[in-house]
Amino acid sequence: MRILEIKVYKIDEHPDKEKCFEWIRENWTDLNQHSVEEIIKSIEVLSGKIGGTFDYSIGQNPDRGEHITFKDYDHETLCYLSAGDCPLTGVCWDIDLIVGLREGNTKKSIDSLHKDTEYIYSNEGLTELCEANDYEFNEDGSFFIG
Repeated sequence: MRILEIKVYKIDEHPDKEKCFEWIRENWTDLNQHSVEEIIKSIEVLSGKIGGTFDYSIGQNPDRGEHITFKDYDHETLCYLSAGDCPLTGVCWDIDLIVGLREGNTKKSIDSLHKDTEYIYSNEGLTELCEANDYEFNEDGSFFIG
């Protein structure tokens, strides 16, 4: 029989939080993937309302060739569509998408997504994530599975 003693820390107790943040950034690469999926749903619903065709390439991190393109859509319907109260899916990306398309800047949603992802992976964002979920870490900064 062996008895092992390990030290487990909450993020605010860890002697080297940066090790924890580094571990998360290297191992949890999809923390904002849900937002990508929400934007795609907003695109699909908007297309159903204004018609035409759409194409997109979106990722949570800046990448090559990201775009959102709408063609042959009903501009008048877009103008009358309220940008308030997240009218497409009930998620904040609706507003960026509608306003961006009206302004001729569909990259607005992509830029907002990247800013959101940047925050999520910042030390402050990761601290909030860890505290909200009561995550624990080993002394080397790796995630504790207990």
